[in-house]
Amino acid sequence: MLINETPPNVRRIETDRDDAFAFEIKGHIGAADMQNMYGLLEGAYALHERIDVIILIHDYEGVDWAAAWKEPIMLGKAPSLKHIRKYAVVGGPGWIKPMVSLFNPFLSVEMRYFPAQEAEAAWDWIGTRPLPAPA
Repeated sequence: MLINETPPNVRRIETDRDDAFAFEIKGHIGAADMQNMYGLLEGAYALHERIDVIILIHDYEGVDWAAAWKEPIMLGKAPSLKHIRKYAVVGGPGWIKPMVSLFNPFLSVEMRYFPAQEAEAAWDWIGTRPLPAPA
């Protein structure tokens, strides 16, 4: 049996708050990556009525839009919004900032975009810090 040595494109970052969740997104995002992230968030909603989320995007290579718009994944997005207080997006391609600005007025979530060089400001805005990675 071969073990897949490719690291996941969506990785959870542990934070210093139980109700703050951070994710790093790298490379190309497929259906399995999206399902992984939504599964982690569903677990968070089971433990906390309201959470804060920070997404750090590095080396973005695209997303499988056909997978993103599939019904099970889309259905997973809608109920989650009631659980999120603050949602910070850091970095990513040029279209991310306008998308955050476009959707922000229509959502109950307080959303902000931060350029990659302002990641510290995003952590401050969410009110949490990443924990050191295990050795």
